Parts: sequence; structure tokens; C-alpha cells
Amino acid sequence: MKTLYIEGTNLINLPFYHSSQFLSPNPNVPFLVPFPSKQIPKLTPKPYSISFKKSHFSPIQASMASSTLTDTNKPFSVLFVCLGNICRSPAAEGVFTDLVKKSGFDSKFRIDSAGTINYHEGNQADSRMRAASKRRGIEITSISRPIKSSDFVEFDLILAMDKQNREDILEAFNRWKFRDPLPEDAHKKVKLMCSYCKKHDETEVPDPYYGGPQGFEKVLDMLEDACESLLENILAENKHIQES
Repeated sequence: MKTLYIEGTNLINLPFYHSSQFLSPNPNVPFLVPFPSKQIPKLTPKPYSISFKKSHFSPIQASMASSTLTDTNKPFSVLFVCLGNICRSPAAEGVFTDLVKKSGFDSKFRIDSAGTINYHEGNQADSRMRAASKRRGIEITSISRPIKSSDFVEFDLILAMDKQNREDILEAFNRWKFRDPLPEDAHKKVKLMCSYCKKHDETEVPDPYYGGPQGFEKVLDMLEDACESLLENILAENKHIQES
């Protein structure tokens, strides 16, 4: 795998898209597109590094964010992560948000989702997943974004949909911690979504992107199972959420 570093883009050194055969041939797409040899833009190779736009993330901000992790008035924050942030993680965000609202704790939580790649950044969730969720009375309104270093400071729990997602998240953390002031034990926040399942035996939430309608229904079944247990665990371990 090669990583391209194009000036003005925001790439992280993680696997590209769902499959290379589905990369867009549209020349207006600024990255993750194979260019003809005579049209290759100026690239600055930076092996073993990450290319980002200038960040406003500072040591002071990190220190303040870290100190709020023990603040009982701070909403408990959960980040769901999959590959492109258009199927599984936005569905998990929607399912958990719906569950939290119905339980009356919506003001006590911050819920978001992200992807390990930025190919779909700015896009809505897959229309098939939105339709399947809507049939269950769950609205998915999230917009795709890639995971970022500050997520390891701002979120209390980061849930990966499969083992490859978890590996990519931890790999990114191990690079970012040398560049940004991240908590040394932030990697402990990363867990597998299926570790909270009670009714399903699977260890990973399958990617339904290339499958049929049943794949999306299966994912939602698993997410509803995991999210119920997830909320129970968070409330049990954070008594102040119910007491405040």
C-alpha cells in the first residue's frame, strides 16, 4: 500500500476506500484517484508520517480536554468508527442516539461517528442504510468524517465495528501520539462493538456495502443488541449520569 500526500488535502495513512476497483475516475476528485502518468499532481513523499492541514489542536486544549474526563457534568462521549463512515458507524450512531433519547439521557451524552479513511468525507450515510434504519423509526443524519487525533482526547469510548477498524485506529493513535499531546492510555478507549452484544455471537459487525438488503438488516439487528448492552454498561459504571 502506498500513501499519497497531496498539498491541501487531509489524508491519513490508512487503507483506501472499500475496493480499488470502485475508485472514481472523475478528475475533479482531488485524492484517492489513480492519475495518468502525465497528470500526476505535485507530490511530496513523506514516508512514515501523516499529512494534515494545519491544526488548531494545541497542548493547552489537550490539557483542558483531558481534565474534563473526570468532570461529572461533562456528557459521556461515544464515538463509533468503521471504514468509510457511511454504513455501520453512522447506523450505530443513529441506533444509540435513539436509544439514549428514549431513555431520557440525551442531555448526558455526546454521540458521533467517524471513518478510518476520508474518501466519503462530507457525504451522507449510504441511502440503503438510511432507508433500513428509517423503517425501524431511526433517523440517520450524520455526515461522514475521518477520525482525528483530538478524538482520543474528546471521547470517553471509541467503538470499532471490526478488528481491522480497531487495528487501524490504534495504528493511527501510535503515530499521532508522537505529534500531538495525547493521553498515554487513550488506546484503552478503543473497543470492539460486538464486545457488547448479548444476543449475537459474531465478533465483528459485517460491512453490508456490497451485499443486499438483508445485510443492512443484519447490521441493524446486531447494533440494536450491542447498543442496549452498551448503555447499560455506561450507566452502571457512571452512576452520576442517572443521579444528576
